[in-house]
Amino acid sequence: MKQAKSDALRRIPLLAELSQAEIDALAERALEKRFKPGDVLFHEGDPCYGIFLLGQGRVRIFKTSPSGREVMLAVESAPSSVAEVPLFDRGPYPATVSAVDEVVAYLLSKQDFRKFCLQRPEVALKVLAVVGGRLRQLVGLVEAVTFGSVRQRLARTLLEFGQRAGGASFPLSETHQELASRLGTVREVVSRNLSRFQAEGLIRLGKRQVRILNAAGLEREAETEL
Repeated sequence: MKQAKSDALRRIPLLAELSQAEIDALAERALEKRFKPGDVLFHEGDPCYGIFLLGQGRVRIFKTSPSGREVMLAVESAPSSVAEVPLFDRGPYPATVSAVDEVVAYLLSKQDFRKFCLQRPEVALKVLAVVGGRLRQLVGLVEAVTFGSVRQRLARTLLEFGQRAGGASFPLSETHQELASRLGTVREVVSRNLSRFQAEGLIRLGKRQVRILNAAGLEREAETEL
């Protein structure tokens, strides 16, 4: 059990360069948590009790408006980490994180992680890089919501999915509701625009599958004048 935890922690980029002794020391302090799809790891506004190191599965990070509408900020896949920011600004968790599928995470208390970062400054620098990447994602999201239509944002998202998959055909791992949450809109608008893209010959929709038929056309749809 202890060895499995150590092996999982070693695969997490933040900890990849640590010695085996340091990994084992963290493994002794980390509390294993298991979550089913839809389970919440923590809610926006909860006091920060530590960093979650993802050993298995995917989680989504999202904000919820007073009216109940969700805006998805990111999806993180293991091996990775979530909840780095409140470790250092001493504030509450700034967003809600829930499991997309079966998740195994290791909770390391904020006191233990801060102490460890003081001992190993290179870990703190890696945390800064992760936080910087998240900030860039948020800037991109603000730009898209401010300057682009839902149709443009959806086209851009489909192109990004294709690039990650390395081809024109890729599985659509997110539901229409999850896509709507990512794009800051509602499910009906996403479904309607996907159907229009298909009718215009830009994509072909299958069961949880998308094939881009006209990448140039989809790129034109994704262009936004700032």
